[in-house]
Amino acid sequence: MTIIDTRTPDPKRLIPGATGDWEVIIGMEIHAQVTSNSKLFSGASTQFGAEPNANVSLVDAAMPGMLPVINEECVKQAIRTGLGLKAQINNRSVFDRKNYFYPDLPQGYQISQYKQPIVGEGEVIVTVGPAKDGSFEEITVGIERLHLEQDAGKSMHDQHPTMSYVDLNRSGVALMEIVSKPDIRSSDEAKAFLTKLRSILRYLGTCDGNMDEGSMRADVNVSVRRPGEPFGTRCEIKNVNSIRFVGQAIEYEARRQIALLEDGGVVDQETRLFDPNKGETRSMRSKEEAHDYRYFPDPDLLPLEFDDAYVEALKADLPELPDDKRVRFIKDMGLSEYDASVLVAEKATADFFEKVAQGRDGKAAANWVINDLLGALNKAGKAIEESPVSPDQLGAIIDLIKENTISGKIGKDLFEIVWNEGGDPREIVESRGMKQVTDTGAIEKAIEDVIAANPDKAEQAKAKPTLAGWFVGQVMKATGGKANPQAVNALVKAKLGIEE
Repeated sequence: MTIIDTRTPDPKRLIPGATGDWEVIIGMEIHAQVTSNSKLFSGASTQFGAEPNANVSLVDAAMPGMLPVINEECVKQAIRTGLGLKAQINNRSVFDRKNYFYPDLPQGYQISQYKQPIVGEGEVIVTVGPAKDGSFEEITVGIERLHLEQDAGKSMHDQHPTMSYVDLNRSGVALMEIVSKPDIRSSDEAKAFLTKLRSILRYLGTCDGNMDEGSMRADVNVSVRRPGEPFGTRCEIKNVNSIRFVGQAIEYEARRQIALLEDGGVVDQETRLFDPNKGETRSMRSKEEAHDYRYFPDPDLLPLEFDDAYVEALKADLPELPDDKRVRFIKDMGLSEYDASVLVAEKATADFFEKVAQGRDGKAAANWVINDLLGALNKAGKAIEESPVSPDQLGAIIDLIKENTISGKIGKDLFEIVWNEGGDPREIVESRGMKQVTDTGAIEKAIEDVIAANPDKAEQAKAKPTLAGWFVGQVMKATGGKANPQAVNALVKAKLGIEE
């Protein structure tokens, strides 16, 4: 198969070596666990965290005479994912046996798809950045294919000093293997691609994307070449389980290959593992070719066939995806490209924001969610699902500010109280006397006191109007931040004789 390189070398992406610049070429194979209650070919549970070998049927254990039966929900999830990737859906696909031998593979083969996958070519639009100048760049990463396959079990080598144990709970769990084209040219692009792909899967509800639980894993193919030359020999880094580690693995592997080539050596095609503790890759085994697996159609499974109406029914029920949601946030809510991108990156964040923004100013809601809520969550190491402040509570704080019941500064204090103690923001404002002072008489008195205490500055302010800001700050301080800032600003200028 001839691979056509569609991307022109970008000087910003090149890696300087001792003998000149190099370009890194990256392709990825993502194994995403299908969100379903039961496995691909059996009725056993897919529940995470169960006792070892608790979720194993006779089919999963490869007992004699046990035959696989396709789980239709897994088929639907694969089609939904293909539609989300703007990919070709193949109405006829075939399951093959991929033969290899490992202690946690009871059958001695994996049921997968080879030449006729359920999903063909598609694409993912990836935003990379920001660059040093604050700009963002959009790239298109092609999807080669998506096929369904069953997962293997898990070998555990640290449970006994002389024996290894096997847990077959994952054996037979449905995976979607999503294969990208070699369109990625840097570790930043790879991380952005994986982040975007995970976001799409979560929006679709076809995979939870929890890499720490093993439900999404990445095999990363890395090679290097001189700009404009043919692709070099690739090495596959197997089972990388975090987006950060993907970036680190690519950086190390590219440098390793460049150093090897510049010293006159050759890169061997092999499978490698990434050690996150050392920040380096190490050799695992020589890379198998397709013929080593002796693929052939599984005789126990008929070809998988469905019609266009089946696909259209699934398409009609798809949710709004991140790119479409981002466009809507910009168009209908007046958000900036950056704010909209931050909010749609995770479905849970977008859902939270939409609840806060309902019936309110979109920009104000975005500012509070991004700057205050996400900032506090990040500092506390919490996910948005664990937020101590609910959408209703945050919305109430925004309403109180808009109504001039409290100032923006008091709003920040109120947010801290709700974050730490909970409660109804309106009741907190009432019970703690946090209402904004709007009585102009009281504000005028505070201004007169500040002016009387600083006559020299008052004279200077008449010649230099920007000094009025200092008086506003002093009045706000004197009133404990409760004075209405707009009223203070206008009254200060009036008292100082500064014209608007």
